[in-house]
Amino acid sequence: MRLSRRLLALPFAALLAAAPAAAQTQPWPSRPIEMVIGFPNSSGVGIYARKLADPLGRALGQPVVVNPRTGAGGNVASDFVAKARPDGYTILFGTAGTHAINQALYRRLNFNVLNDFTPIAHLGDVPNILVTSIQYRGQYASCLDVINDARARPGALNFGSTGNGASTHLAGVRFAKAANLDMVHVPFVGQAGVVTALLGGQIDLFFNQTGPAIPMINQGQVRGLAVTTRSRVPALPNVPTVAEACNLPGFESTTWYGIFGPAGMPEPIVRRLNEEIVKIISAPDFRQWLVQDQGIEPPTVTTPAQFRAVQEQDVARWAQVVRDAGATVD
Repeated sequence: MRLSRRLLALPFAALLAAAPAAAQTQPWPSRPIEMVIGFPNSSGVGIYARKLADPLGRALGQPVVVNPRTGAGGNVASDFVAKARPDGYTILFGTAGTHAINQALYRRLNFNVLNDFTPIAHLGDVPNILVTSIQYRGQYASCLDVINDARARPGALNFGSTGNGASTHLAGVRFAKAANLDMVHVPFVGQAGVVTALLGGQIDLFFNQTGPAIPMINQGQVRGLAVTTRSRVPALPNVPTVAEACNLPGFESTTWYGIFGPAGMPEPIVRRLNEEIVKIISAPDFRQWLVQDQGIEPPTVTTPAQFRAVQEQDVARWAQVVRDAGATVD
């Protein structure tokens, strides 16, 4: 009787032993994927992430759920993903702010932007646009009006941002340095707070990203004074560049969006994600949305290795900008 029990137990034991192996060989993805963002849904990041998530989920056969984990200039989200399992079920919608600028700006980070992440796909280059309230700052009809006022009243003008280290912060820093202006930086937590302050007359200026700024300009809420690209943005053909409008030749301040995963992701999963994302954002309708609705320049690099090279270059470039600005965040 004792022998028969052992014999009966053998198939069950073999089944248990085989279960983990079966789980490991289960095709990816077999459950929903979490796309973490470090900024609110109303931000440029949030707008793009939600636009991308739906077609990406359809292509992969599993839902892609956008999950905001805001705070510390995107570092809360980055830290979460850096510590996640590298199994392809947790990815990050990152930016040049979170994955280049913050490495130099923050004195203490719980992660390394290069070593603790897997670059997956470059999503495009993102301009900023200098905007001001038409109702409360109507005297600023041009960028030169801003510069002349700032020089006449050193320290009197301020500019808001969506947080320390965001492109909306560093674009303002670069502008002030290039024009030799003394302006006060006022950081907010995300898009909603700084827009409310701008429209309410509490702040003077905002170097907003083009995505959320374009509808505000078209609705007549704010005036677009200058874009931070070398060439005008097709979505805003009547808005001059900073170089043109502000008499600052060569000025440029753009950042990028990209998808990252935790370090150590399996290469086949990285390749599949990259291929599907590149296919989606290269489609004519998506590309038109990027250019005409969001003012984003579609990516010119398509592979994870090329994206990694862009990131490495920007880590060095923005570190110099941060040092020149003397900006640090504890």
